[in-house]
Amino acid sequence: MFPITRMRRLRASRPIRDMVRETTLSPKDLIYPVFIDATITKKREIESMPGQFRLPLSDLKDEVSELLDLNVPAVLLFGIPDRKDELGTSALDDRGIIQRSIRAIRDAVGDEIVIITDICLCEYTTHGHCGIIEDEKILNDPTLERIARMALSHAEAGADIVAPSGMMDGMVSSIRSLLDENGYQDTLIMSYAAKYASSFYSPFRDAADSSYSFGDRSSYQMDTGNSDEAIREVELDIMEGADIVMVKPAIGYLDVLYRVKSTFGMPTAAYSVSGEYSMVKAAAMNGWIDEEKIVYEMHLAIKRAGADMIITYFAKDVAGYMEEF
Repeated sequence: MFPITRMRRLRASRPIRDMVRETTLSPKDLIYPVFIDATITKKREIESMPGQFRLPLSDLKDEVSELLDLNVPAVLLFGIPDRKDELGTSALDDRGIIQRSIRAIRDAVGDEIVIITDICLCEYTTHGHCGIIEDEKILNDPTLERIARMALSHAEAGADIVAPSGMMDGMVSSIRSLLDENGYQDTLIMSYAAKYASSFYSPFRDAADSSYSFGDRSSYQMDTGNSDEAIREVELDIMEGADIVMVKPAIGYLDVLYRVKSTFGMPTAAYSVSGEYSMVKAAAMNGWIDEEKIVYEMHLAIKRAGADMIITYFAKDVAGYMEEF
């Protein structure tokens, strides 16, 4: 009790504060999302995400080299194809944009960086939804076969981790079964296990050209008011063979992230999404906040809540000024 116990003694100097800090950030905690566009020859800034770009395949080597120089260990690849149809056929093409991107990275840096690929049809379909549709209804089971084949094609191209993001029931089981049947037992699955139907995703739809033509995604992504449901979703994905589970978005769902990590003790990712990024950028551009301090604090909060890895558009920034904190 005071005055014997004085908590401020542990805050008296920067070296002491560093010694007793409970949560730390490292570039090794970060995963950087990359958008590769098959329709462009020069990188193009994403209007609603200042500082983020769609890249042509030719720029991918330099992008990965920059990340390695910053000690960021992994990328999450999203593809914008040169053609779309109702079934997302180009997602399964061995010469598709992501399949070619994986091979380009392998040719450039070998196994130095971890390649994670998003497994979803929304970027490849004319309707922009994450599955096969019939009468404006997203069909769960017919979608499973297509996303499993998509995952297999990415594994064949050299992906380390495939990340199903469509929130289809049984998606992990379907992918795990097909990978194993074809000799890819060592390919990991990072499941978007608790992905909410969030309004924070809006800028991403500009980035990935994945806006939907009707309805919304609330029939397959989670209701924003539910937490117990997230635990059920994560448990099912673990039982189906997920190696890593994810909570998305991050900042608005730290309570869910904490529950998931505390309940299962699994390797857990959190995705700090486009809306979180764009809000910080907009406020910083208006001079309302100190961007570096806010970004660091945000990511420290995500780590403190239980994330083992953070998918973030700020990965380069955080890695670049890590020593300042």
